[in-house]
Amino acid sequence: MKIKNNHSLKKYNSFGININSRYFTTIKNDANIDELLAWRKQSDQELLLVGGGSNMLFKNDFQGLTAIIETKGIEIVKEDGEYTYVKVAAGENWHQFVRWTVENGYTGLENLSLIPGTVGAAPMQNIGAYGVELADCFDELEAVELTTGNIKTFNKQACQFDYRDSYFKSTAFGEYLIKNITVKLSKNSQWKINYAGLKNSLAGQELNALNISNAVIALRQSKLPDPAIIGNAGSFFKNPIISQAQWENIQQSHPTLSGYPQKNGDIKTSAAWLIDQCGWKGRQQGDAGVYKKHALVLVNYGDASGEDVWSLAENIIASVNKRFGIRLEAEPRLIT
Repeated sequence: MKIKNNHSLKKYNSFGININSRYFTTIKNDANIDELLAWRKQSDQELLLVGGGSNMLFKNDFQGLTAIIETKGIEIVKEDGEYTYVKVAAGENWHQFVRWTVENGYTGLENLSLIPGTVGAAPMQNIGAYGVELADCFDELEAVELTTGNIKTFNKQACQFDYRDSYFKSTAFGEYLIKNITVKLSKNSQWKINYAGLKNSLAGQELNALNISNAVIALRQSKLPDPAIIGNAGSFFKNPIISQAQWENIQQSHPTLSGYPQKNGDIKTSAAWLIDQCGWKGRQQGDAGVYKKHALVLVNYGDASGEDVWSLAENIIASVNKRFGIRLEAEPRLIT
């Protein structure tokens, strides 16, 4: 494991924020993990584990060690009458893994195509799109406890998955290095296409994992900017979950407000709609802006700092809260 000093993180965060890490390394195998643990025992520097850097926003230079997870490997570990179980290393690109599954005839992850980032970051965020979340296909993961070096196995319940949240993102953030995850892919196709235009885009096509994946890719590309061209972290805000009474009260004067009932009776509604109603879509503050095609996406149009992007986010949060009484929550983790 080689450690570099004052290394740029611009290409390691999807916002393209031009900041440095005091120390920098890459993790490619188990030996590197052991070296990282040894380094951590003898150093008081803060450690930041990064996959694709697509769910974080840096406000300043990072004064500790940034370790980029680049481990690789995909393995079918078992099969039963209902599922094929696939173990995949944390450093694999998420979208490339999804395409591997659909091209090999496996089903379950097709709706999660083109989500940026790595496999190891997927359970932290419990990534989701078009009516599907990672939790729907999740079996277990292996993670290294950084203080002891012990490898622990977490099943779905232990991961405490919630809407864009998990045990590893909240309670145990920074305590574990996720080594791999195992997903269970159904042998009995149950397509989920009744969501946000997906059904219409599949009209006249055979329903299979590959066609659904291709449709999701086309939809995402039509609405979301490529981070390689315009820096962004995808959806910046979570869709808020509010009480049914509050949702009904807002809908009386705004009948186009969408609502998705939750198991507890609350309603999940559209953050993009709320932001658009407040006039933010397409607006800029310096080089930070709200993408013209999707109000949920904050972008770096050139040389925005993390502080610039966060200031824009705070203004949007205040604006929506003032008009609708709903306080939006950011998806990316703020690294200060």
